[in-house]
Amino acid sequence: MPEIYFHVRWPDGATQRCYSPSTVVEEYFTAGGEYGLADFVERSRTALGIASDRVREKFGFHCTGASEQLALIERTAVGYASADGADASADGAKVTVVSLFNADGSPR
Repeated sequence: MPEIYFHVRWPDGATQRCYSPSTVVEEYFTAGGEYGLADFVERSRTALGIASDRVREKFGFHCTGASEQLALIERTAVGYASADGADASADGAKVTVVSLFNADGSPR
């Protein structure tokens, strides 16, 4: 399966390299795209869920890498919730997909 990576910049400027076992993430994210926090998490759930299902269809098991990546995205997003527990996206928190690239490092 053609794996793909995407670099994201969180609302505080921290960056993270994310993994997908499938190029399906290109249907949900674009390089330079800016997404509200909740929207980014939901798109990640959908894209990585589909990616994991594609691995299952091909190899007979779900992709633990996709599941672990989604869990990391969800844990990171929780850290951007406001102090009163409200969703940070209500405060305009944005996540930017800086780039998408192949496993060999070449850009998509």
